[in-house]
Amino acid sequence: MGAVTIRDVRKSYGSVEVLHGVSIDIADGEFVILVGPSGCGKSTLLRMIAGLEDITGGEIEIAGTVVNDLAPKDR
Repeated sequence: MGAVTIRDVRKSYGSVEVLHGVSIDIADGEFVILVGPSGCGKSTLLRMIAGLEDITGGEIEIAGTVVNDLAPKDR
């Protein structure tokens, strides 16, 4: 496993922006919990990290490699 860095990640569905510039650094071995109300974007963010959702803007880096355009199996 490696560190995960999320920089100014945005997600829009049409003209509706649902994630607005999310940034977070997760160190290798660190345990992180996402908490929030229904519909706030927790699952969307996890799906983008996994490569199951395209991101509208920003950058996702896993173990030092930008994975924005990598298939889920290659992350």
